[in-house]
Amino acid sequence: MDGLDIEQTAQVLRTRWPDIRQALLTGRYRPSPVRKVMIPKPDGSQRELGIPTVLDRLIQQALLQVLQPLIDPTFSEHSYGFRPGRRAHDAVKAARRYVQSGKRVVVDVDLSKFFDRVNHDILMNRLSKRIEDAGVLRLIRAYLNAGIMEGGVVVDRHLGTPQGGPLSPLLANVLLDEVDKALEARGHSFARYADDCNVYVGSMAEAPAEGDTAKAVEAFQNDLSGIEGIGSD
Repeated sequence: MDGLDIEQTAQVLRTRWPDIRQALLTGRYRPSPVRKVMIPKPDGSQRELGIPTVLDRLIQQALLQVLQPLIDPTFSEHSYGFRPGRRAHDAVKAARRYVQSGKRVVVDVDLSKFFDRVNHDILMNRLSKRIEDAGVLRLIRAYLNAGIMEGGVVVDRHLGTPQGGPLSPLLANVLLDEVDKALEARGHSFARYADDCNVYVGSMAEAPAEGDTAKAVEAFQNDLSGIEGIGSD
């Protein structure tokens, strides 16, 4: 972490932007490690955040503004989290429609550890199918490899996309879209908001068994049905 606030970063940009720009264009830019922050969740557990420096947040936001209009339209209509023009209320309305249609049994698909298990190589492979610019891919890889600052020590990470940066939700949705497409292929009615996903069925007899919906998630670990992304426990 560089320890700079917004005003200090603005001053750095006024004096060093040509060098930073050149480093970005030539692939020499190296993001700073993110700062690890733990925040409590309603169930008593904690969620890990990785807070980038102000400069890296600015660069990530610039990337997001270019990439999101290109990638977001390819996502499933059942995905509502961190997408332009979509919100949690839309997911609730979709759930209400399913229930009103008679699908009153809800199956929770456990994606709670997704962000900790994202495999960087698999994520980059998925991105390379959507992004042609090698420089952009190289910069995203640099962010994934930046590491995380914990207790004053930088820890390398080969799995996971720490939440907290502007780019993280888009990267997560790139992989989770494959879960969405697998559920769609199996004919399920569902709504997903980030790593919260519910499948709606008419009765327990119709509820997805371990060999069905569970397989769509398990495939992240075992490379089943061509879906990858989450490392094994």
